[in-house]
Amino acid sequence: MNLPPDIPPEQSLIEYPSRFPIKVMGAHVEGFVEAITAVALQFDPAFDASSIEHRPSKGGNYLGLTITITATSREQLDEIYRTLTTHPMVKVVL
Repeated sequence: MNLPPDIPPEQSLIEYPSRFPIKVMGAHVEGFVEAITAVALQFDPAFDASSIEHRPSKGGNYLGLTITITATSREQLDEIYRTLTTHPMVKVVL
């Protein structure tokens, strides 16, 4: 995967630390929410699982989650996106 060149902090559109929402979609199966919660906690130990927004698909086969983490750096965001997109239960990360 090609990563963009490092962006100097003064050119970043995000101020750190900040609350940062991430949308994650996967099959609506047992353990999906817990797996995503574990990833969120890995990158934000203060993550509150009760803050997760749940949106089941119309047919109920998929579940969209919005997790809001405290972003502390561009590197942290890159890593959480990489971890989520390679997770076997995850279909899409936005």
